Amino acid sequence: MQQASDRWVSIALSVVLHGAILAALVYGWLLYRQPPRPAPTLAIEATVVDSHAARGALVPPPQPAPPAPPPAVEPPAEPVGPPEPTPEELAAREQQRKQEQAAADEQRRVAEQKAADEEAAKQAQEERKQAEAQRQARAAAEAQKRAAEQQRQADARDASEREADLKRSLAAEDQARAARSGPALANWQSQIAARINRAWLRPPTARPGIECVLNVTQVPGGEVTQVTIGECNGDQAVRESIEAAVYRASPLPPPPDPALFDRNLKINFRPD
Repeated sequence: MQQASDRWVSIALSVVLHGAILAALVYGWLLYRQPPRPAPTLAIEATVVDSHAARGALVPPPQPAPPAPPPAVEPPAEPVGPPEPTPEELAAREQQRKQEQAAADEQRRVAEQKAADEEAAKQAQEERKQAEAQRQARAAAEAQKRAAEQQRQADARDASEREADLKRSLAAEDQARAARSGPALANWQSQIAARINRAWLRPPTARPGIECVLNVTQVPGGEVTQVTIGECNGDQAVRESIEAAVYRASPLPPPPDPALFDRNLKINFRPD
């Protein structure tokens, strides 16, 4: 940072420099305005002598030459340009240079530190991204593994349940087959026919020896949902009366063995 003393020294140097330049200009102008000096001439004394008279006369000894005038002494030239800086000014300039160099070095150090910090932050961020990607990949692999294991267990349970259902169905069919092959099914069908016979209202056209095949659909509990008349030796009135008797006999008696239950029954109806 520039100090106040350094600023005043710079101002003083600037004023001195401008003053020296102005003085040089004035001095040059004054020299240009002075008239040129005449060249110095030598003083010589001579005597006119007649040539005829001088022939016989003795030649006089030569007179010594007068001393030459001293050369004109030029005034010393004034220095042109700014004056030489003083030691204090040189020291101030050196101090200022050092301060500026220190400031530049500090700025460069700060810039390098900032660049290093940014590079370190960027590298750390990249490492965090890679770690997060690896964690997500591991989590996805573990989730996929768990899903595969759960699917395998579910498939195993389904297979076990299907096998158990199949075994139960086979056992129920065997039981129902055994029950139907015995007298229990015939007794149950006889009970259903007897209930229908009790509910039947004989029409006037009914004659003895009527035989009809009844196709009865029921739900669990014996509720009749549908009745159709198959082979029958009665007329239309007999058919309709027997169909109405089946609905009046609902609910039908339950089977003695639940394995005998069937939704679709085929009843041979032979009324008394």
